[in-house]
Amino acid sequence: MPKPSRISHPLSISDVFTALHAGWKDFMHAPLLGLFFGGIYAAGGILLYFLLSQYRSVWLILPLAIGFPLVGPFVAAGLYEISRRIAHKEPLNFADILTVTLRQSRREFGWMAFVVLFIMWVWMYQVRLLVALFMGFKGFASLDGFLTALTQSDGMTFLMVGSVVGAGLAFVLFCSTVISMPMLLHRDVDFITAVITSWRSVFENLPAMIFFGIVIAALTFLALIPMFLGLLIVLPVLGHATWHLYVASRHIEDRPA
Repeated sequence: MPKPSRISHPLSISDVFTALHAGWKDFMHAPLLGLFFGGIYAAGGILLYFLLSQYRSVWLILPLAIGFPLVGPFVAAGLYEISRRIAHKEPLNFADILTVTLRQSRREFGWMAFVVLFIMWVWMYQVRLLVALFMGFKGFASLDGFLTALTQSDGMTFLMVGSVVGAGLAFVLFCSTVISMPMLLHRDVDFITAVITSWRSVFENLPAMIFFGIVIAALTFLALIPMFLGLLIVLPVLGHATWHLYVASRHIEDRPA
């Protein structure tokens, strides 16, 4: 197994702003493609909401809305390819971009899907566990009923503990994917090398990476408020920005995958 690559260029907060600006430019360069990937993400959230409503578990929409962005990095794989092609002035062939994730199986990209979905599953499981521990085994017929319960003392404790646990899971996922997913798309490296390199990148550029993580969390939360519809724009912009931050962090020759 090759050694994890060293990060050759320290990142600053200005690099994060530059990446976000480049992400916006890429989105405007191919808005229909960006809206397509953002639409998949938004439609998934809306579908889950209606399914929860149908099974009278609508209160789960709150933890689901918080945890749902965890799967964003995997959905953004096609957006990384779009940014790479724009940089090389290659044609934005929809069919090729749409199947880019499937074509990464030889590069162990599928393992990242397992990691992302596993952490999402852990998040939802611990929410149910914390609800049982702090709020009893009572059910909530509606989201309003759940929100009302949160205003009580046990509900506030649940919120505090759940926030700490959720932040920890989000940090683990962020460290594991922020560099590794675009790296697996771009270079012929194994899954373990990519993840180790991603963790090393985060800790060697901690202020910039923490700032980027806060930006992702804030923008995604705002995008969720209008019934997930803000994700139509926020997801593609952040996906493109992640690619540009990866390129900036490595000073690599951005050759075709």
